[in-house]
Amino acid sequence: MKCPYCGNLDDRVIDSRMSKEGDVIRRRRECLRCEKRFTSYERIEESLPMVVKKDNRREPFQRSKVVAGLKKACEKRKVSTDTLEAIADRIEKTVLEMGVKEVPSNLIGEEVMKALKDLDKVAYIRFASVYRAFEDINEFLDEIKALFEAEKKASPPTN
Repeated sequence: MKCPYCGNLDDRVIDSRMSKEGDVIRRRRECLRCEKRFTSYERIEESLPMVVKKDNRREPFQRSKVVAGLKKACEKRKVSTDTLEAIADRIEKTVLEMGVKEVPSNLIGEEVMKALKDLDKVAYIRFASVYRAFEDINEFLDEIKALFEAEKKASPPTN
């Protein structure tokens, strides 16, 4: 495994742990040259479907893009990387379980939005503003009002 700090290819595994679901192995490694530690993840390579973009281009599903979108939405929020990784795992699992060769990008986007809505409302609005390409402040307000109304309905009135 190539060291992300110095590029050396020699390392040793310090610790290995399996995820709760048993589908990923997390390995802590130490570079034998610079002695810095880093983490690698080992997972089964499954044949992931192609993602059909809005303009009908197709590209392979990339879990890293899901993680990047989640991280951007949750920037400067109190959300752990482990939580974002777990969301990406769930979305990837959902896509795999569909058993299709192609999946529309909007399905992935909606899954991300659903997860963020439950996790962090600010991150949800951030993601929605980019994903839904809000054109003006009124679209922002409409989304915030819808979120507020949904939350009002979900929580019982206090007396």
